Amino acid sequence: MPAPIEQDLANYEVLVAVCGGIAAYKTATLVSRLVQRGAGVSVAMTAAAQRFITPLTFEALTSRHVFTSIWNSPDTHDPQHIRLTDAADLLVIAPATANTIGRLAAGLGDDVVTTIALTADCPVLIAPAMNTRMWENRIVQGNLAKLESVGYRQVPPESGWLACRTIGAGRMAEPETILDAAASILIQSPPRSTGGEPQT
Repeated sequence: MPAPIEQDLANYEVLVAVCGGIAAYKTATLVSRLVQRGAGVSVAMTAAAQRFITPLTFEALTSRHVFTSIWNSPDTHDPQHIRLTDAADLLVIAPATANTIGRLAAGLGDDVVTTIALTADCPVLIAPAMNTRMWENRIVQGNLAKLESVGYRQVPPESGWLACRTIGAGRMAEPETILDAAASILIQSPPRSTGGEPQT
């Protein structure tokens, strides 16, 4: 019988934002791993992300409603979902597309993911994923540098086989790599849900 997974992330709340890229399927594994380690996970998805993977997948993994629009909410009159960031210990954007990175660098909040990101007062971890030419574009790199200058952290993409049938940099990091980075950030501070008290 396999050893049980340590619930070392119990009481932490993680927001996972999913953007439109084929790497979105990897994010399902990331979310599952976070839940298995005890974290409470809420998911937000762009319209483009929903073309690659359904909200139902994440609802099944998290047992929570998935946020797909700034215009609807099942249990609040706040259409901006700012309340989602109130309890969040970490926001993970995976995959982070060139489009979303650029809009965040410009300070634009025109969908549920960018709105959440711009209102988050917790650490933000991004896992870029895109075509090699996009990744190497100086504008994209400048946008990433801008985000990093205001505290965003990054799990860099890997080199490998891409959806465009080429081999190069831009492949989203593996879920386990992103999970390790997220856990490392989380354990640096106690969960907000404990009122600032260290975990015992």
